[in-house]
Amino acid sequence: MELCVARICEDISKYSSFSVLPKDISQQIFNELVESNRLTVTSLDSFRDCALEDVHLCEYPGVKDNWMDVICSQGQSLLSLDISCSDVTDSGLVLLKGCTNLQSLTFNYCDQISVHGLENISGLSKLTSLSFKKSTAINAEGMKAFTNLVNLVNLDLERCLGIHGGLLYLKGLKKLETLNLRYCNCITDTDMKPLSALTNLKELQMSCCKVTDAGLSHLKGLSKLVLLNLEGCPLTGACLEFISGFVSLLYLNLSRCRLSDDGCEKFVGLGKLKILNLGFNNITDACLVHLKDLINLESLNLDSCQIRDEGLCNLKGLWRLKSLELSDTEIGSNGLRHLSGLCNLESINLSFTSISDSGLRKLSGLTSLRSLNLDNRQLTDAGLPALTTLTGLTHLDLFGARITDWEQTASDISRTCGPLRYVGGRLLMLE
Repeated sequence: MELCVARICEDISKYSSFSVLPKDISQQIFNELVESNRLTVTSLDSFRDCALEDVHLCEYPGVKDNWMDVICSQGQSLLSLDISCSDVTDSGLVLLKGCTNLQSLTFNYCDQISVHGLENISGLSKLTSLSFKKSTAINAEGMKAFTNLVNLVNLDLERCLGIHGGLLYLKGLKKLETLNLRYCNCITDTDMKPLSALTNLKELQMSCCKVTDAGLSHLKGLSKLVLLNLEGCPLTGACLEFISGFVSLLYLNLSRCRLSDDGCEKFVGLGKLKILNLGFNNITDACLVHLKDLINLESLNLDSCQIRDEGLCNLKGLWRLKSLELSDTEIGSNGLRHLSGLCNLESINLSFTSISDSGLRKLSGLTSLRSLNLDNRQLTDAGLPALTTLTGLTHLDLFGARITDWEQTASDISRTCGPLRYVGGRLLMLE
């Protein structure tokens, strides 16, 4: 069948219509034309009334309103449509009204759609997924069109900068499970109360919004949250009072949130956490005391925090850790002894720390390591033999190290780690 589809695509100009074919065959031909970048507005007409279920044209060149007639001729068969980065306008969206079985719509970066165009999707009540990343059409007025989309499960409004005041139109979307508001820097505390009604919400992304502790207090009833991203929000340790109630959380990002050690005792209640990002905050070893019982952690980011050697003793029991980010912290070689038992570590970043040659011996037992960043001026040729036990390495960064013979270093480590190549002057990486 694949050969037949490929041959048809090569001779696409010979075919005027595929409507007599079984719809799964037409779908395969359509998908192959898209993947091979051979679909044109002319060949598209061959798919009129073919009952296609999926039309995915993300970033496909030339997609405009004159494509929408054929796309929408699929009628009630059409279940999923992605025309991201296209030049489709409000006129093209009018035709969507007949595609009443649509379940997924993606209009990311569609700059030609206006508020008025959104009215054409308000009747598509079977939609479960809707994405409008970086859309100027989405403002408070335009979001009225979402009110009737009561079956929505996933809504993506990332980088929509005009939606302040519009979240109130979401409060009736009781089935919503994921909401992406990343980089919507117009969102403030006053926008948060409507979200309290979304009690089935499992994933909430609000990085770089202007939400403070006061706004976050409205979310305390969202007990099903498993993912919460608040990176870059102007929060304090007081927010942890509310976050600690999200006992089902698996992923929490509080990077760049102005946190200090105050309130960090609330982390103790988040025992299910697998991924925790506290990078670029003013936390110290005192915070790590409250992380030592989070034994399900698989990834911990402490980039640019005020962590010292003794603070690392609180991590030695986190045996499930696979990724540890300690770049730009105050740790030195002595602190690495606390990490020597983390046998599941696959990635560790120790760049811009005070690690010296003697410290590398304490890493020699971490044989699960795949990625190791040692971008430090204190390291020399003398410490590198300790790395030869790390036979699983696929990425080794020694950019700032004072190595005298890079080619010889690559050769020495290759004997146990596999073939390495010399990249960018000071980066060793498996081929």
